[in-house]
Amino acid sequence: MSGIAIGSSIFGMLMVLLALRVPIGIAMFTMGAAGYWSLSGFEFDRLLDALKTVAYARLSNYDIAVIPLFLLMGQFATHGGLSAALFRFVAAFMGHLRGGIAMAAIGACAGFGAICGSSLATAATMGQVALPELKRFGYSGSLATGALAAGGTLGIMIPPSVPLVIYAILTQESIGKLFMAAVLPGIIAMIGYMLVVRVFVALKPASAPAGPVVPWPDRIKALVQVLPVLLVFVVVIVGIYGGWANPTEAAAIGAAACGVLAVTQGGLRLPGLKASMLGTAQATAMIYLVLLGADMLNTALALSQMPVELAAWVQASQLSPMLVMVAILVIYILLGCVMDSLAMILLTIPIFYPVVMGLDFYGMNPTDKSVWFGILALMVVEIGLVHPPVGMNVYIINRLAKDVPLTETFKGVMPFLLSDLLRIVLLLAFPSIALVLVHTFGG
Repeated sequence: MSGIAIGSSIFGMLMVLLALRVPIGIAMFTMGAAGYWSLSGFEFDRLLDALKTVAYARLSNYDIAVIPLFLLMGQFATHGGLSAALFRFVAAFMGHLRGGIAMAAIGACAGFGAICGSSLATAATMGQVALPELKRFGYSGSLATGALAAGGTLGIMIPPSVPLVIYAILTQESIGKLFMAAVLPGIIAMIGYMLVVRVFVALKPASAPAGPVVPWPDRIKALVQVLPVLLVFVVVIVGIYGGWANPTEAAAIGAAACGVLAVTQGGLRLPGLKASMLGTAQATAMIYLVLLGADMLNTALALSQMPVELAAWVQASQLSPMLVMVAILVIYILLGCVMDSLAMILLTIPIFYPVVMGLDFYGMNPTDKSVWFGILALMVVEIGLVHPPVGMNVYIINRLAKDVPLTETFKGVMPFLLSDLLRIVLLLAFPSIALVLVHTFGG
């Protein structure tokens, strides 16, 4: 059997396990171990050697320590009330506009994403903060829940982003460059979502009444309260890319700063501290298990030569590089129907990355191509968080808004999906959107 055939068989069995609701980390580890065992001639000693090597190589990697630190930042922000300060700040400047409270919720999601790195946490936290306000001002259920579900995706689009860290680890790319490259697409995503709200309100004015005008002294007060949170984001991102600190050091500084802010401004106490530590430990354990499963699966796929053969086949097929890229992005959208964002990144990057790196896109050098593809993959993966039938953000928001039918939430999300698709087309046509800051500040 060819490497592609063997790899396809492994993937087929993996999909069966996922359909049986086996956790993704365990499913990948099981099929990776079974595939490696069969490819190595059913020699059990070789499998044990591989298991030992894979686990040590992954967990002894210094860069992986950045994951629990960014997760701890998000936990402190969640339990320390920093999300409420962000929402009050944006609402103070935009709440008086028709649809302004929804736009404020989207802006607050972007701000919270800058210190969180998780879309699910962003959606859940901002949903608890913003939904009562949206209901109080009489926003329609579809607009309120759709805006929050879509805004939650900014949690992984605005750096720091856990999926981007995973991508950097898998591809040996610079975390700092990826974070810098995600800034402009993240801002464009936020602006695009706000424009969707404005168009929605123009078509259905009754769905989003205007709020009261906030006096300037209250606006200044809200700005002062949120400045330390913005400073944490600047210190982490500029520290990483400016060379003042490596990603792990910057994440540690950010986590400590968020902890101090959560205690001094958000009223974080011992129960909240315990919840933050436990939440970080649980999320870290889940991610590490998925990482180990992915490493085992990728070891088996490497032994099968599937990635190499697939890359060679694509190059020999003379297909247009852009057509190949579009096909990869469509596969991501389809996978989003049955898989979460982290699993998609871990499962597909070892397969698609060699293919993309073997093609020519606008004459880009390997580093630019790697960074551009990472941002594109992240943008498409975030769509999976809101499109049916899975749409984890949709389910989280809908669970908070118990009086809104699930169908209404999915209807509310659809206009935001159009904004996502337009943004992807824009980045496909103009890679410089992701690369301009990387080139400006790092060469």
